[in-house]
Amino acid sequence: MTVMVTAEFKFKPEAADAMLEAMKSALPDTRAYDGCQDVKSYYEADTQSLLLIETWDSPEHQQAYLGWRVETGLLDSIGDSLAAAPVFRTFEIRDDI
Repeated sequence: MTVMVTAEFKFKPEAADAMLEAMKSALPDTRAYDGCQDVKSYYEADTQSLLLIETWDSPEHQQAYLGWRVETGLLDSIGDSLAAAPVFRTFEIRDDI
């Protein structure tokens, strides 16, 4: 079942520019990860918030990807740059509604 996942990152103001650059480097790997169909990114400068809209072949693909990001240390490495914990939400894509 294809799913849409939103991931929101709120950066500390002093870290926002560096984090946007880091995401530019990290997101090609996300897009190339098995099961990833698409990733779009949206930035709200007033709140230093980055919203990722991801489409995955299944929730399991996205969970495997997230596990890989934890294993490789990316989530830990950005922790000090975040003003709040990242928020992930998974939505079932419903074409029948």
